[in-house]
Amino acid sequence: MGVFNIMTYYNGDCMDYLPLIHDNKIQLIITSPPYNIGKEYEDKKDLNSYLTTQDKIIKELVRILNPCGSLCYQVGFYVNNGEIYPLDILLYPLFKKYGLKLRNRIVWTFNHGLHAKHRLSGRHETILWFTKTDDYIFNLDPIRIPQKYPNKKAFKGPNKGKLSCNPLGKNPGDVWPITNIKANHPEKTAHPCQFPEELVGRCVLSLSNRGDMVLDPFAGSGTVGVVCERLGRDYLLIEKEEDYCSIGKNRINEFKKQTVLID
Repeated sequence: MGVFNIMTYYNGDCMDYLPLIHDNKIQLIITSPPYNIGKEYEDKKDLNSYLTTQDKIIKELVRILNPCGSLCYQVGFYVNNGEIYPLDILLYPLFKKYGLKLRNRIVWTFNHGLHAKHRLSGRHETILWFTKTDDYIFNLDPIRIPQKYPNKKAFKGPNKGKLSCNPLGKNPGDVWPITNIKANHPEKTAHPCQFPEELVGRCVLSLSNRGDMVLDPFAGSGTVGVVCERLGRDYLLIEKEEDYCSIGKNRINEFKKQTVLID
């Protein structure tokens, strides 16, 4: 893994660290890059400059992604003068340019957020799930959700009288209603755009195995690290803002003190 340990949190620009990682070393990349909307942790650029920067980062991410690996890019909207630009649509051609294959466009829905006055209030963002090849890890059973009718039985055919659904639950589908992290949420830190652990957990459980390496190149307050600690994955986190690194390291250390590793 070059200069990196198996559980590491680096403070700096991801483009200073990504070139140091060997080819094909990362099983799962899950991240949410800046949306270029002028948050405190980003310098707003014109849209073309933003996409050029993203292109360079995506090229490196594809290089280090394992052939059996997955890349999950969680994005929202760029807003300029009241007009919105869906970043998943704008970024999709960049991933395709480097040969990745889109498996799902996951819609993450939530009930709380900023209230718009001149358009409908935004209540969803998206996760683009790409794989590098057709031979990729996908573990459905750990992320199944309860069946609507768990005791439903077949009424005809060779399985008549037997359960007609998977006893472990159903496929969660590609629309995920998961509460976002706002003021009074128990996971809330000082980071203004924080990943919910439940959302990260679904990706980690389904797209990696215990002991695999997971990367978040825009790690923010360290949610991916906390989830990987809980689920027994190795991880590499990169975050350019020193304050968020400190928050993330403290979260992970507190988790280590009080939580038993589970699957």
